[in-house]
Amino acid sequence: MARKERAAKAPKEPGRIRQMVQVFHMTRRYDPSVVWWMVLGFVGSVAVFVLAAVFFSGGSIVGVVLWSVAGLLAGVLVTMIILGRRAERAAYGQIAGQPGAVGAVFKGSLPRGWAGSEMPVAVNGKTQDAVYRAIGRGGIALVGEGPQSRTRRMVEDEKRKVSRVLPNVPVTTLFVGPDDSAVPLHRVPRELRRVKPQLTKPEVLAVSNRLSSLGTALPIPKGVDPYKVRPQRAR
Repeated sequence: MARKERAAKAPKEPGRIRQMVQVFHMTRRYDPSVVWWMVLGFVGSVAVFVLAAVFFSGGSIVGVVLWSVAGLLAGVLVTMIILGRRAERAAYGQIAGQPGAVGAVFKGSLPRGWAGSEMPVAVNGKTQDAVYRAIGRGGIALVGEGPQSRTRRMVEDEKRKVSRVLPNVPVTTLFVGPDDSAVPLHRVPRELRRVKPQLTKPEVLAVSNRLSSLGTALPIPKGVDPYKVRPQRAR
């Protein structure tokens, strides 16, 4: 039996190169311009190093070769960075507009120095609009998910709660939704990165501990769909 179980093991995961090829094909389906951006990044990087070889190698063949090899490596690196950024944008583009999309960003793409939960702090069970909260050196960020006509009031309510507990901590508000003035989903990390740091690391920890006393608008344990939560019937 043990031998049979060993033979029936799951197939090996694809290698790194195969994974990159799969990511490339997925990204190209959503963003066809990724090919041109990758080519431009590679050629541009190689061209810069070739020019550097001409001006700084002093006519040495070894110097030209070393600069050229460095240019090829830099070109590959820049190409991979472009692919990664475009793949992330394509992935978020596919879930944009769906409930919980901001939570996915909070889970995997918050900039350094920011922390937030994939679970919202406020949810409208009828419209599935939600408000998410992140804490960082820039203070507190509240991100409304849904049309601003419905989420603005929810965000303002959360802002009043936070200001009541922490009146001296700056609060930044963002809106992700179908409105023209809304922030695109993939740009949420960039917008948070632009917030000017105003708190020290100990202050961030103190703010986080203080906000933990606020809880959430719904009793949502981790791993439970907030939109399937139902109040218990009175006995």
